[in-house]
Amino acid sequence: MFSYLRERFTSHLRERSRRRARLVSKDGRCNIEFGNVEQSRFVFLIDIWTTILDLRWRYKMTIFISAFLGSWFLFGLLWYVVAYIHKDLPEFNPSINHTPCVENINGLTSAFLFSLETQVTIGYGFRCVTEQCATAIFLLIFQSILGVIINSFMCGAILAKISRSKNRAKTITFSKNAVISKRGGKLCLLIRVANLRKSLLIGSHIYGKLLKTTITPEGETIILDQVNIEFVVDAGNENLFFISPLTIYHIIDKNSPFFHMAAETLLQQDFELVVFLDGTVEATSATCQVRTSYIPEEVLWGYRFAPIVSKTKEGKYRVDFQNFSKTVAVETPHCAFCLYNEKEAKAKEKKGYDNPAFVLSEVSETSDTKM
Repeated sequence: MFSYLRERFTSHLRERSRRRARLVSKDGRCNIEFGNVEQSRFVFLIDIWTTILDLRWRYKMTIFISAFLGSWFLFGLLWYVVAYIHKDLPEFNPSINHTPCVENINGLTSAFLFSLETQVTIGYGFRCVTEQCATAIFLLIFQSILGVIINSFMCGAILAKISRSKNRAKTITFSKNAVISKRGGKLCLLIRVANLRKSLLIGSHIYGKLLKTTITPEGETIILDQVNIEFVVDAGNENLFFISPLTIYHIIDKNSPFFHMAAETLLQQDFELVVFLDGTVEATSATCQVRTSYIPEEVLWGYRFAPIVSKTKEGKYRVDFQNFSKTVAVETPHCAFCLYNEKEAKAKEKKGYDNPAFVLSEVSETSDTKM
C-alpha cells in the first residue's frame, strides 16, 4: 500500500516537473502578473465602474453590503446629532409642548432605524420629520438623493456583471487536443470548436497566435513572441454559421511555423498556440471573445477527430458530444517537408524532360542480295 502511494506521489511530482508554464489556460484565463508598476493603485479608482465589474463576486458583495451599512450608520449618527442639538432626547426631559425635529427618536438605535427607513423608503409612519428644523429637512433630502445614487450604482453593477458577454463565452468550448493530419491532400493542424447554445454568434471570426521564444539576428531574446496563425473552415474564417460543431484547420505550408516540425521533434518544441473566437451575442448584441491554448503535449500528430454529427430517423441532426474530443489514429506523414517533397517527386515523374544531348540519327538500309 505504501509503495503504491509512493509511486503515485513520485509520478505526480514528475508530471508537475514536466508541466510547462502557459500564458493562457484552457478556460481562457491569462496567467500573467504585473510587478513594479510605477503608477499608484489609486489610478484604478478613476475608472471605478470597470474596477467594480472586474471584481470577484465575494469582493463585490462585500463592498455593496459595506456601502449600505456604512451609509445607514453614518446618517443614523447625523440624525442622532440633530436630535441631540435640538434636545429631543429623553435625557433632556423635553416639555409636553416640545416639538422634536424627528418624532420618536430616543437614542442611537432609533436614529439608525430612522436612517434605514428613510434611505430604503420603507415608511413605517412611526418616525417622521417635522417642520421644526430646517437642518432635518435638508438632511432628509440629502440622504434620499444619496440613497437613490447608491441603489442605482449597485443595481447597475450587479446587472452588468450578470449580463457580461464573458459568461456567454463559457458556453463555447474547444477540443481538449489539437491534431495534425492530412486534409484535402495537405497537412493541417485541426481543432474542434462547438457552441453549446442554439443561439448563434453573429459575425464570428477565428484566428490564432503562436507564442514562442525567439532570438533576433541582433542577439535579442524575445519572450512570448507572437506569430499569426490563420485558421479556416471550408466556408472561410469569417461570418461562420456556428450552429453545429466546426473543425477549423491551419494549413501547414512553407509559410507556416509548423513546417519545420516533425512528429519526432514536436514534444521537444517550446511554443503555445492560443486560439481566439470573436463574435457578437445574438441575444444582447454584445461582443465576446473565447480563447484557449495548446502546448506541444496537447498536439497529437497523426490523428483526426471522430465523427460527431449524425442524422436521426426523424430527420433531425444529432450532435454526440461524447465524441467531441475523441481522436482516431490515421496514416500521416511524419513531417510537412517530406509530404511536399513527395508531391514534387510524383509531379516530376508525370512530367517529361527533354535531353538536349540526344540526337536522332537515321540509318539507310542497303540490299546485299546478289542475283
